[in-house]
Amino acid sequence: MTTLVEPDYAHGIALQLNMKKSQVSSAIQLFEQGNTIPFIARYRKEMTGELDENQLRDIQAQFHLQTTLYQRKCDVIRLLEEQGIFTDEQVEKQVTLAITAATTMAEVEDIYRPYRPKRKTRASVAKERGLEPLSAWFIQKERIHDDRETIVRYADQFVNVDLGIETAEEAMSGAADIIAEMIADDADTRSWLRQWTFAHGVLHSVATDAVVESVYEVYYAFEVLLHKILPHHILALNRGEREGFLRISITIQQEEVRSQLIQRHVATRYGQNSIEAQESWIWLWLTDVVVDAYKRLLAPSIEREIRNELTDRGEDRAIEIFGANLRNLLMQPPLRGKKVLGVDPAYRTGCKLAVVDDTGKLLETAVIYPTPPQNKVEAAKKTVLDMLKQYEIDLIAIGNGTASRETETFISQCVKEYQEQTARLVPYAIVSEAGASVYSASVLAGEEFPDLDVSERSAISIARRLQDPLAELVKIDPKSVGVGQYQHDVAQKKLDGQLSAVVESAVNQVGVDVNTASASLLSYVAGLNKTAVKNIVHYREENGRFTSRSKLAKVPRLGPKTLEQCVGFLRIPDGEEPLDATSIHPESYPAVHALLARFGGAKAIFANPQTHATVMQELRSMPIARLSDELGQGIPTVKDILDALERPGRDPREDVDPPLLRTDVLTVEDLEIGMVLTGTVRNVVDFGAFVDVGVKNDGLVHISQMADQFVKHPMDVVAVGDIVQVSVIQIDVQKGRLGLSMKSVAK
Repeated sequence: MTTLVEPDYAHGIALQLNMKKSQVSSAIQLFEQGNTIPFIARYRKEMTGELDENQLRDIQAQFHLQTTLYQRKCDVIRLLEEQGIFTDEQVEKQVTLAITAATTMAEVEDIYRPYRPKRKTRASVAKERGLEPLSAWFIQKERIHDDRETIVRYADQFVNVDLGIETAEEAMSGAADIIAEMIADDADTRSWLRQWTFAHGVLHSVATDAVVESVYEVYYAFEVLLHKILPHHILALNRGEREGFLRISITIQQEEVRSQLIQRHVATRYGQNSIEAQESWIWLWLTDVVVDAYKRLLAPSIEREIRNELTDRGEDRAIEIFGANLRNLLMQPPLRGKKVLGVDPAYRTGCKLAVVDDTGKLLETAVIYPTPPQNKVEAAKKTVLDMLKQYEIDLIAIGNGTASRETETFISQCVKEYQEQTARLVPYAIVSEAGASVYSASVLAGEEFPDLDVSERSAISIARRLQDPLAELVKIDPKSVGVGQYQHDVAQKKLDGQLSAVVESAVNQVGVDVNTASASLLSYVAGLNKTAVKNIVHYREENGRFTSRSKLAKVPRLGPKTLEQCVGFLRIPDGEEPLDATSIHPESYPAVHALLARFGGAKAIFANPQTHATVMQELRSMPIARLSDELGQGIPTVKDILDALERPGRDPREDVDPPLLRTDVLTVEDLEIGMVLTGTVRNVVDFGAFVDVGVKNDGLVHISQMADQFVKHPMDVVAVGDIVQVSVIQIDVQKGRLGLSMKSVAK
């Protein structure tokens, strides 16, 4: 039985990702021990050489690909043995060597293709009729010297009326089908043609017969070299084809391909390429077979494979951009300590209002009708003003969905009147309400607010998104947060995995207050599964707040390994142990306490800001290598410990610009070419960024307008949530389109 040697995964992955083998080996070992990526990235830096989360995920992905590839190779070897292919020792050696050397799944499948059981084909029918010996006879070298009569005379031996072969020509045709399939199944030929097509092929897109105005008009007469096509073009073309607007094809230089295939399967096979040979009957006959193999079998198959590979590239890029946008959205700074009025705009069904206190607790809900068709503006205004006064609202959050701008106009009028009456200015912000309806109808929302209507729950979600975007958005399916493109056109399992990893990363980077976090937020903490989260929530409900991280050990079924993974990301502000409010892992507590003891201990240091500043100044002045020796910790860990001690309870989101607050409204009619506005980046895509400048529709800053110099990708310049200054360069009132530019405009 043939056995493949399992490859050195760490060596191969290290070469591919340009890392040290020791780093990859350590990462793989940590994965296999059940450690999570956030835990490894944060608390095992010495073992991995300070690999970050992205690098660790790359290693994990490649490790999965390589182990899957190895398993498929083993499966193919087993299948070939079961089919009796390896009864020939020479074939076994040749195929095994080829499979061992294969570096991609496509190569393995190409090698297995000739032996894979097929559904009924023209070639399989010919084989059933006993024409395989005739096909083998045709491709012998000496046939180059035979004339047509000799060949027909030999083929006449295979005439069998009972098998449906009535003439020598029919026998020859069957043999040609067998040879054509053999050519189409040849691994080297497929590999060459795939690469050649990628390098030289052109993708064409034209409108279908039923041409109508659509978003796909730019692709009605479109062509691009395959190796230059952009990822977002791929997905747009796929969707246009699927919806019946486009016809797509791939073309290549037929003569060049024909020449190469003839050289491979005619000239090389007969061992000569003379003029005499090229004029022989068998040469011309086999040339026709090669052309048939290409047009009927190879070209459609390779085109499908290339289209699939292009789609995979497009999907990977779309998912990557979605993930980056989602992370930036989740990492928007919270506006803590603010009482917020959430407004979910609508027309016929009315605007839903929800007041939440500074902790996110619901205080009151209401419904008003300031927009068409009811237009009960005065009654609506009274309700809003009463709420602003009664609860001393600090901020207003307006959803950006249907009727958003009309509602914004109404709210801005309320804000002005309230300021005139009380001398208090209450600013408002436009908040993305993407996914709010999904949350409102969810089981989670039903459990949290069982007595409220679905529409009222969405207003609460909008208000809370302004207070703490991360805590609220984790309650929603990441696909529904509205910062991607073509998310419904990509492989959903792949998308779910990537977005979940992004949310997990953001949650663990920020850290979670174990006493106030929702079950949704806790579910993304490294190492915690649904059962562990449920038990933590149940324990704090039954026993009150956790006063120290050590109390987590009392939670049922929260074992040592799970606790090790999660505890560093769970925070306990104002607890018994000052270090519990930091990102320092309890495994480092003894060393940290020993260090701080010389300054009076952690409690004394954190209790006095002046003492804390003095101690940190002294610690920062000490050589890092000396501290590392004293603590018995690696230098990367010591650096993290010092950062955590210097800013206990630090929220990394505080370093990001706060959301843009407004007090007045703009309309498209207010805009003029050249006007400079301040706006919020709502979405970033391959071709630019969409910016909310306060009018009904977000404006587009095309990639060509993002900077005075060349921009490779919009994400090199802006991110979701950025506050930017833009100038108006195009206004299309009829289509509601707004063109913006960031050139020579300071961010």
